[in-house]
Amino acid sequence: MIKKIIATSLFIGLSIISCKKDDKDLDPVAPVVPVVEEPMIKYGFDLNEYEIVADTVKSGATFNDLIIQHIVEGQSAYQTAKRLNEIYDLRRIQAGKPFKILKRKDSIGTPEAFIYEPSKLDYVVVNFNDTLAAYKDKHPITYKRKKASGIINSTLSEAMAEEGLGLSAIYELSDIYRWSIDFFKLQKGDRFKMIYKERYINDSIYAGIESIEAAVFETDETPFYAFDYVTDSVTGISDYYDENGKTLRSFFLKAPVNYSRISSRFTKRRFHPVQKRWKAHKGTDYAAAYGTPIVATANGVVTKSSYTGGNGNYVKIKHNGTYSTQYLHMTKRKVKVGQRVKQGQVIGTVGSTGLATGPHVCYRFWVNGRQVDPYKQNLPSADPLPKDKMEDYLQFIAPLKDEIDQVPFKGVEDIL
Repeated sequence: MIKKIIATSLFIGLSIISCKKDDKDLDPVAPVVPVVEEPMIKYGFDLNEYEIVADTVKSGATFNDLIIQHIVEGQSAYQTAKRLNEIYDLRRIQAGKPFKILKRKDSIGTPEAFIYEPSKLDYVVVNFNDTLAAYKDKHPITYKRKKASGIINSTLSEAMAEEGLGLSAIYELSDIYRWSIDFFKLQKGDRFKMIYKERYINDSIYAGIESIEAAVFETDETPFYAFDYVTDSVTGISDYYDENGKTLRSFFLKAPVNYSRISSRFTKRRFHPVQKRWKAHKGTDYAAAYGTPIVATANGVVTKSSYTGGNGNYVKIKHNGTYSTQYLHMTKRKVKVGQRVKQGQVIGTVGSTGLATGPHVCYRFWVNGRQVDPYKQNLPSADPLPKDKMEDYLQFIAPLKDEIDQVPFKGVEDIL
């Protein structure tokens, strides 16, 4: 009996010792660490601190319509509108544009601020505090440097789209070479490459091309280099020059509309689609969508801005004692007689007024008072790079040229 009690006692003791040992082996309970939200700063506010009402302006809505259901006692829609109107014309608030109302996380959701975004970059704010502070600002922009190359299979726009390049890049590249390359005569196998910078709003929203630093466009197996160079450090004015410092600009642009299609060329005999008879066509027709901007092909003075039954809305510009140009069939004219215009300035928009069957601009060109085909003229170049800038320019482009030469051209085999 005594032996049994001793044995039982030993078993209980060992069990207690074992239990204590196990308790020591258990991991201590980790303290609960509160999760701290990273600040999300936008529009000058930490958005994590607010409930956000996000919407778009409805057609016909007024500013009062946007905020009246959100304000609380003590807040005035009239005073808010009055303060906002001091920095932003409320009549410019457009349907479809986004707006936000930031509400405090209190029991009644007190509105803290109204935010309206007229563009991806710009925004205006009214802060619902004692002084109703109103201000406008821009989102921060970052830049990303990239490289691209492509090959023409059908059109420049399709070739660039295949490389993930949008309209911004297409316009930039075609604008650089608009004097030196005839984009209406591109051939399959022509190719390009470029080094460029893209803009991003808040480091995430793509906002187009900032600039093209260097480019090579190869057409008919001839490479055309282009380098962006600041010619005036005070004003920041820059222009594009080739590898030898020769300007890519000409006295005249090759076309009055940006990258469109020639639908009818200058000819002494053409069957008129409206008059149904054969007659001379002393102009070059560029087919483009309604509303496409029409630009002056050179600096000059507007001598006519009018309407006739045949020309429709038209503008005529005198560039110097030798050259004049005319632009026909506009939907709208945007310049007046006597106004000075610069090369590339918008003077109207594409339409089909007058004797026209569809939207296009008829571009007419005079040399010493006689209408001629601009594509058959030996037109003057623009001002060259100043001689005192040449040495600096060649040093500036040397590393850029080495860099873009190392970017591989996309070959024909890449599209087969």
